[in-house]
Amino acid sequence: MKEAKMAQDLVFIDGERVHRLLDYPACIAAMEAAMRALSAGATRQLPRTMIHMGEGRTFAQMTASLADDGMFGAKLISVFADPARPGQRSHRGVITLFEPAQGHPVAVVDAEAVTHIRTAAATAVATRALARADARVLLIMGTGGQAHTHLAALPLVHRFERILIWGRDPARAAAVVQQWQDRLPVAVAPDAQAAVAQADVICTVSGAAQPILLGQWVRPGTHVNLVGSSAPGPVEADTALVAAARYIADSKANALEAAAEFLVARAAGVVNDAHIVAEIGEVLLGQVPGRRDARDITLYKSLGHAVQDIAAAQLLLERVRAG
Repeated sequence: MKEAKMAQDLVFIDGERVHRLLDYPACIAAMEAAMRALSAGATRQLPRTMIHMGEGRTFAQMTASLADDGMFGAKLISVFADPARPGQRSHRGVITLFEPAQGHPVAVVDAEAVTHIRTAAATAVATRALARADARVLLIMGTGGQAHTHLAALPLVHRFERILIWGRDPARAAAVVQQWQDRLPVAVAPDAQAAVAQADVICTVSGAAQPILLGQWVRPGTHVNLVGSSAPGPVEADTALVAAARYIADSKANALEAAAEFLVARAAGVVNDAHIVAEIGEVLLGQVPGRRDARDITLYKSLGHAVQDIAAAQLLLERVRAG
């Protein structure tokens, strides 16, 4: 009977339900709270572990607890190159959520859907904290799923007068614009360098293996979100940008192990570990200044971490239980 009740209480939340229940305003608020809690030491998480399974194929595990008496769990996810979309990768897996009273599993959640939404929500939090108040032009470099989630999230935290979409495949950039042109002031950017010269906020959300964003292109005062590369290897921006920027990570410990652009710059002797000036949670808590003046190039490195995933899963479970 007890086992039957546990099975009955275990909630399965598929991708369709995630997209229906995990709205961006609520997820943005949850990600801000999660990143504050991480930097305040209220949460616990282990470094991400990864098994490389051949070219373009990785299996990863991310575990965390929201507090000693809070929900805990793990994300198990595969990151495989998509043969139908060269340069693009798909994240597939599950988040398992446990309750803290007796340690029962209470939810299994589609990790792909959560990862797409919470990544863009976290970028929105960082952009609100680090971009100039007068930033008006947003550039998104990449045309996959994260381009769409960032288009949904970022306008919720900042008013952009123009949004440029650049992709290595112009046809894919045009397709993104076509999908969003009735809702946002979006346009195709034919040339990356020219688009960067106009941008106040830049998000790289590509599957690029080599830099698509060069430091010499970026104007003083720009805020950059590096999102697409989440493991050592692929780099979206060059060492010149890393060196020039005020570098802020979602998790400093994770960045020291897995932030590809930073690792390349460090290996070249251009920066050291101290170049990571803060976690975004420390900025949100007022412990470390983010943007110091209008000429700072601020850089937020998004790797994603388990505290974000567990916080998103907890929010979903609460909404399922509320009916």
